[in-house]
Amino acid sequence: MHIRNLKYLLLSCTLLLSGCGLSAKRSVSESGESSVSASGLSFSGDSAYAYAAAQVAFGPRVPGTDAHHDCVQYIGRTLERFGATVEIQTGEVMRYDGEWQHVANICAHLPADSAYQGEKTVLLCAHYDSRPWADQEEDYSHRMSPIPGANDGASGVGVLMEVARQWQNLSERKRPVEIVLFDCEDMGTPQFYTGKQREHTWCLGAQLWARMLVESRESKAVYAFGILLDMVGDPNASFPREYYSEQYAKRYVDKIWHTAEQLGYGHRFVSTRSYPITDDHYYVNTIAKIPCVDIIHYVPGSETGFAWWWHTHSDDMRNVNPGTLQEVGKVLMSVIGE
Repeated sequence: MHIRNLKYLLLSCTLLLSGCGLSAKRSVSESGESSVSASGLSFSGDSAYAYAAAQVAFGPRVPGTDAHHDCVQYIGRTLERFGATVEIQTGEVMRYDGEWQHVANICAHLPADSAYQGEKTVLLCAHYDSRPWADQEEDYSHRMSPIPGANDGASGVGVLMEVARQWQNLSERKRPVEIVLFDCEDMGTPQFYTGKQREHTWCLGAQLWARMLVESRESKAVYAFGILLDMVGDPNASFPREYYSEQYAKRYVDKIWHTAEQLGYGHRFVSTRSYPITDDHYYVNTIAKIPCVDIIHYVPGSETGFAWWWHTHSDDMRNVNPGTLQEVGKVLMSVIGE
């Protein structure tokens, strides 16, 4: 991910932006409750944390590594155990250096009850890969090794795995849900690269998924809206109303942030607006034409626009808090459970 000044964006609209992180106005407890009811819907922050930790335990999930392969198998088997129909969508996308990159998106379908089969699907997504380079490390000698990707990747996936676990226990499933865990989100051009600069080098899995969906001519007919989770575990996380989300999916931004306010999480889902962020949701919106909202940790006052641990070896489980995951999960369950 990568971000630039909004004024610069408006003057040069061919450039894409992206980013993350923001210090919260209030922190949460160090541990989420074991199971909390929101509008009759349960969610466990502790379980979401455990799913995130299990991903990190494989090691950096860099495409092409054993850790990446093993993590795909773990996530797929777990979602199937929760009653989801799982498909691994594969393809090739050109990366920042002109080489072709293999992509493996994890797609899991959670059906609605038979009485609601005609309802449009809600898309829930996150990315599970981790960045191959720690190119924000101050020590240049440490920049060529991969990051743990605990918050930047595993936190959002952990929340969605817990959503899937809770989905099977609902007394009434009023709409189908599609969980898509994107690959190669974090393969964007590294800072140290000096070759030919290419556009659209981030979010390769989302680009593949969106294009394949358009080719199938199903995007508008099947999906109602989408929600993307990215870096949602920091104990001091704050989620502003992201620029592209407001541009393409304001109705759903309003819905999500209103739900959060009603649940008492207005300190977390803040009313301020962020600069444009080129995250997976950008391509869901612009290619697949599905209104999609990005819930993302954003730090407007930092040097990079990102959290201090972003794209460093410090992106480990110390930056993932069960209480934060629980709040995000309760908002999500309330929105999709209506």
